[in-house]
Amino acid sequence: MFMSTKTLCLIDGEHYIPVTKNAIDTLNSLEHIDVVAAVFIGGTEKLREDNEDYYSELLGIPVFFGPLKNEVPYEIIQTIAKDFKVDRVMDLSDEPVLDYSKRFKIACNVIADDIIYEGPDFKFEPVSQYDIPLKPSIKILGTGKRIGKTAVSGFVSRLLDKNNYDPCVVAMGRGGPEEPEIVRGDELKITPEFLLEQSNKGIHAASDHWEDALMSRILTIGCRRCGGGMAGEVFLTNMKKGAEIANEVDSKFIIFEGSGAAIPPIKTNKNIVLIGANQPLNNIKDYFGPYRIAMGDLVIITMCEEPIANKEKIDYIVKLVHEINPNAKVIATVFRPKPLGDIKDKKVLFATTAPDEIKEVLSFYLESEYGCKVIATTSHLSDRPLLKKDLNEYIDDVDIVLTELKAAAVDVVTKESIEMGLDVVYCDNIPIVCDFTFPDLENAVLELVDKTIEDFDNS
Repeated sequence: MFMSTKTLCLIDGEHYIPVTKNAIDTLNSLEHIDVVAAVFIGGTEKLREDNEDYYSELLGIPVFFGPLKNEVPYEIIQTIAKDFKVDRVMDLSDEPVLDYSKRFKIACNVIADDIIYEGPDFKFEPVSQYDIPLKPSIKILGTGKRIGKTAVSGFVSRLLDKNNYDPCVVAMGRGGPEEPEIVRGDELKITPEFLLEQSNKGIHAASDHWEDALMSRILTIGCRRCGGGMAGEVFLTNMKKGAEIANEVDSKFIIFEGSGAAIPPIKTNKNIVLIGANQPLNNIKDYFGPYRIAMGDLVIITMCEEPIANKEKIDYIVKLVHEINPNAKVIATVFRPKPLGDIKDKKVLFATTAPDEIKEVLSFYLESEYGCKVIATTSHLSDRPLLKKDLNEYIDDVDIVLTELKAAAVDVVTKESIEMGLDVVYCDNIPIVCDFTFPDLENAVLELVDKTIEDFDNS
């Protein structure tokens, strides 16, 4: 049976009311649309009355006002949309009542409730969330790229494995395989030579699932994705197949790992959201940053140190998260490198994706914690031409090349180092809570996992 799309209209007092009525009647004349209510969102230029009943009678549908005529009633829009069980919010307003930032705030609120937000030349839809997992599951998503999703995923995986939760990871990446690929990190001996062999076969051997497998030593499932929408939707991904495989493998808990700002299109019991303190503030507080933040049951802020971000900025982000998502636990962290092999008394070239500003901090940490001498650090792991230039400049002066397993770590760093007769040691990134006033990260994750299992058992 054909069902009409129940629609809530947003209207303002900058439009002459007969014109607004004409627009609503036009919508209602379409067979697939049923306008069920309207919310008045501000503007007084052409407003003759200040009365909900007057406009409800005039427009032929219930009309709702906010407490202040010239402030957008975001909560009322959400409440009315839920009360009337609408499928779509149609925006019939315009400047000056709604500017871009206000429309994005409406969009964040509306699509979070699985409702489409649409206007004359735009349409924002909730991101896909396929109900596939047959096990307790979480997803790890972020507000951008290079903010530590894989590092946190590895941390969570190891923690769960150590505490006998028996996890597996399903990761999607821009270099992932055509068909979901199982990598038995718990069984394979993943050496530089092994990864170079995979790379020579045309595999992106530094893809996230390989990093997860190496750093966490658990079963991982690699998927691919292409394209990322403003709210986090992906154009193409085989993660649905990856989720189905995760249902079948020998594990009891699934971690779905996002890619960049793209959100895993899988419905999970709980979510961990990452925010990079290195990101521009408007990418966090505006656009669809709040939409992502609102999804988090646990929010981890990464790179919380100078010169990447000062205390004022970090405090602002923490306050912002509490305002957007008051129920989430918020933890501020930094990353520190952890070599997977012995580098004591070695002269080291360190290859990383970390920003230039933090190179000295990381070099000092490696020297003080692992007894090596860092001859040079290149932050060009994701820029092949500059990376090759750095390798050529320093490779004759070092004993070992220490590299994160990302970007060009295999096809450039590993390949050229082995050809030069140098040992390659891969490096993990460990999240460390940077302020003792924040909760303990391990306990926060385990608490979330227990709630995830409880939620799954009760569903």
